[in-house]
Amino acid sequence: MENTVEAIATNNLLLIFAAIAITGIVLGKLSEIMKIPDVILYLIAGIIIGPSLLNLISIEAFPVENNLILTFGSAFILYEGGREINLRILNKVKISVGLLASIGVIISAVVVGFFASKIFALPMITAILLGSVIASTDPAALIPVFKQVTIKDKIKQTVVSESAFNDAVGAILVSTILGIITSGKLSIASSVEELIISTVVGVAVGIFMGYIFSLLISDKKWGIFHSYASIMSILKVALSYEVALRLHGSGYMAVFIAGLIAGNRKLFGLWIPENDFQSEHYFRESIGSLSRMAIFVVLGTQVNLEALGKYWLPSLLVVLVLMFIARPLVVLICTALDKEAKWTFKDRLFMMWVRETGVIPAALSGIIVSMKLEGYEIISSVVFMTILVTLIVQASTTKLVAKKLGVLEEETYNKKSEVAA
Repeated sequence: MENTVEAIATNNLLLIFAAIAITGIVLGKLSEIMKIPDVILYLIAGIIIGPSLLNLISIEAFPVENNLILTFGSAFILYEGGREINLRILNKVKISVGLLASIGVIISAVVVGFFASKIFALPMITAILLGSVIASTDPAALIPVFKQVTIKDKIKQTVVSESAFNDAVGAILVSTILGIITSGKLSIASSVEELIISTVVGVAVGIFMGYIFSLLISDKKWGIFHSYASIMSILKVALSYEVALRLHGSGYMAVFIAGLIAGNRKLFGLWIPENDFQSEHYFRESIGSLSRMAIFVVLGTQVNLEALGKYWLPSLLVVLVLMFIARPLVVLICTALDKEAKWTFKDRLFMMWVRETGVIPAALSGIIVSMKLEGYEIISSVVFMTILVTLIVQASTTKLVAKKLGVLEEETYNKKSEVAA
């Protein structure tokens, strides 16, 4: 009987993998033709093939497969995002990133919570919980968009770094408020301690794993595994995430920092032999593409159209508050405090527009739904409305907005060429 159950579970995983891969390949090609971000089509496809419509795949019936896809997929995409960051550029905007990922999350949660309490007539603590769930941006959504749209490095790396760091802050803020709701006690000291431990441990594990693995695949005398560089990249993500979690740190922070170290290994004098570098690069591209397909198709299958149908209008109002009040306020306050970065008004406008929501808020929403807390259906509805609107509206218009504001990298290059001519 056990063998039969195991065989069914294995077949289900293979079926899900095949369905996601076929859907992803076809829609990836379609996105190239239509010139829109592929994650939007993946999300819509997930809604269509999920329980809400055709019911071809019900990920909720396979919680292990669901968690594997969301956890590893988001971790690998976050690792890839870390590799895109240039430490020299990040150093110039470190104050903005730190403020956006900490104070910015709190401001966003409070502002959205205040308006949500009025719109839904929710208790303030429940409304702030709702605001906290959607307060963090999503690197799994932002990184694929920035791979298709060449934004100026300073802006791109600020937004991507913010999205990586604010996941930990958002998750801790949600767990703190859940603790207050369930126990009725507020412990600011323990919450701050949890945030510090989670961040420090995550960063420390990421630095250690990133450096050790980069050393082991380098052309130095310790680089005895450079011919296995592709496999080591998978191992690096898995170990960074798991070790950080077991030490009570942020797994997502660890994989991001590991990617950051790997992407800047030349600063440490670590080089990979050319053939191994090329094979690792193409392997990571393939795994990254598959992870992106899987995550957003799975998120689409989890959209509850019945709850959205019931609360769609007030949910949309909350999303509009997030996009046009909370996010602009966060960017204005946090960038104003960073004089060193020398942000222009157009830079700020672009950062206000870019705040896609995805994996982490969806996972946090899932926890709240499973706890059946007061207002959980409203929170679930708002979260998925936020994912839908920010991905479909903001992700699809990123290039257009960037072009209008003059923050495309290619535009800067063209202007320099004209001046030189």
